[in-house]
Amino acid sequence: MSDKSSWPEQSLGFGAFYFSYYSFVGVFPTYITLYLAFRGIDAFEIGVLMSLMQAMRIVGPNLWGWMADWTGQRARVLQFTAASALVAFTGFFFGGGFWYFAFFMIAVNLFTSAQGPLSDALILAEMKGNMSRYGQLRLWGSVGYVVMTAASGFVLDWTGIGLMPWVGAVILGTVLLVSLKLYQVPRPVAERERVSVLEVLFRRDVAAFMVSGSFMLAAHSALYAFYSLYLSRLGYTSVTIGLMWAIGATAEIVFFIYQGPVVKRFGIKAIMLASLLAAVVRFALIGAGAGSFIVLLLAQLLHAATFGAHHVASILSVQKWFSGPLQARGQALFISVSYGIGGTLGGFLLSWVWDILTPASVYWVASALALAAFLAAWLSFRWQGSK
Repeated sequence: MSDKSSWPEQSLGFGAFYFSYYSFVGVFPTYITLYLAFRGIDAFEIGVLMSLMQAMRIVGPNLWGWMADWTGQRARVLQFTAASALVAFTGFFFGGGFWYFAFFMIAVNLFTSAQGPLSDALILAEMKGNMSRYGQLRLWGSVGYVVMTAASGFVLDWTGIGLMPWVGAVILGTVLLVSLKLYQVPRPVAERERVSVLEVLFRRDVAAFMVSGSFMLAAHSALYAFYSLYLSRLGYTSVTIGLMWAIGATAEIVFFIYQGPVVKRFGIKAIMLASLLAAVVRFALIGAGAGSFIVLLLAQLLHAATFGAHHVASILSVQKWFSGPLQARGQALFISVSYGIGGTLGGFLLSWVWDILTPASVYWVASALALAAFLAAWLSFRWQGSK
C-alpha cells in the first residue's frame, strides 16, 4: 500500500465508501424481504433467512478482522470482501426455494458483514484515535442510506420488486470501485505485537457491554427482519416504507453532525443509557400505533438515538478497550456479538413471535429486549466506575 497520507484525500475516500456501503445496508434489508416474498418465500422462512444474515456477523467480521490485523493489510482485505460480495450477490438474480436463498444469504453476508468494522478500523488508524471527526465522515453513510433507500423505493414501486437484484448489484459494484481507492499508512512494528483479545473481552465491564449490545441488536431484529413486511401488511406502499427508513436515517444524520459537541457535553455513559431507553419507547410505539402515520413518524425520529447515539457510544467504548493492534478485531467482536449473536437469536425469537402470536407482538418483545440492554449497560458503567 502507499505510504503517503493525506487526510483530505482519505476523508473523501472514506466518505465515498461510507456512502456506497451504507446505501447497500439500507436497501438490502429494506427490500430483500419484499423480494423474497415475491419469490414465494413465506414470512417465517423470511425471518429465518434474515437471521442467517445476522449469523454471518458472527463469522464474517471475526474472520476478516483477524486477517486484517494479522496481515496489517486492512485496506486490501476490505477490497477483497467488496469484490467477493459482488460475485456472491449474482445468485439473487435467479429464482429458487428457501435453501437456495439461504446459501446466497450466507455467501453475500459473509463478506459484507466485515466491511463496517474494517472501514471503522481504517479510519481509527488514520485518525490515530481522535474520534472528533468520525461523525463528519460517518454521516455520509447515513446520507447514502437515505438517498438510496428512498430512491430505490420509488424505482421498485414503479418497476416492480423483481428489479431488486439489479439495484443491489449496482450498489455493490460502486462499493468495490470506491474501496479500490482506499489505502493505509503502514503500521509501526510495535503495533504488530501479539495482544490477547480474550483477556480484554472477559473483563466484567466489557462482557456486560457486549451483552447489552447483543440485547439491543436482538431488539432491532424487529426492524431489520420485519419492519418493511409489517408496514406492507398494514397497507403502506413501497414508497412510504422507503421514506420511513429514510426519515430514520435523516434523524441519525443530524446526530452525527453534532456528535462531537454532544459527546463532549454529556459523555458516553449518558448517551448510551439514553439511547437504550429511547429504544424501549420506540418499539412500544411501533407495536401500539403503527397504523397511525404520526406515531410511526415519531418512532422513526427516535432512530437518531436508538442507532445514531448508540452507534457512536459503542464505537467510542470499543475503541477505549480495543486499540492499536486490536482495532479491527475489537470492532469485529462488537459486531459479531451484537449484530451476530444478538441479531441472530433475536431474529429467530421474533420469527416465532410473528408466527405464533401477532406481528404487533414482535415490537412489544423488542421493547422488552431493549430494556434488558439498558440494564446490562447500566451494570457495565457501574463496574467501570464511569461518571
